[in-house]
Amino acid sequence: MARSASLRPETVALLAEFRTPEQLLEAARQARKAGFRRIDGASPFPVEGLAEILGLRDNRVPLLTLAGGVAGALLGYGLQVFTNHDFPLNVGGRPLVAPPAFSLITFELMVLFAVLAGIVGMLALNRLPRLNHPLFEVETFRLDAPDAFFLIVFADDPRFDRARRFLEGLDPVRVDAVPRGEEPA
Repeated sequence: MARSASLRPETVALLAEFRTPEQLLEAARQARKAGFRRIDGASPFPVEGLAEILGLRDNRVPLLTLAGGVAGALLGYGLQVFTNHDFPLNVGGRPLVAPPAFSLITFELMVLFAVLAGIVGMLALNRLPRLNHPLFEVETFRLDAPDAFFLIVFADDPRFDRARRFLEGLDPVRVDAVPRGEEPA
């Protein structure tokens, strides 16, 4: 696997622009079939089927949300049990641990912790907030373009040396190199 020394240091990825979502889907299918594994897509709206073709099957956010919900429910219930055992009050003859009375706070903390864990987990897994990305340095990659669909092949893909010729063979509008951005100080 000889790698191109000329493209590797200053190029993060190659970016191919297409005019329709169908062209993007077909290009992603062909890239997968050709053996490219480190690819991504960008479009102005969700393209049905693109995530499956790109192999985006990350289930960590739902698991984090579940873990947050379970932790919140345990914390809410446990806090009420602890408080009632530490400061016992006889209220109408009910027992110290009364699950029906504890259900509201338990549910509220379960929802709160699930939502917070889901949001924080999603932001952390997406490495957000990220105020700059090397893609933003490419003039043709505009986030407000309603008619541009992009297929991205990253430089750490094992077949990156063949990527430019492959992408140009898909009949895109253009293929641009994504320059390596300035390193943060």
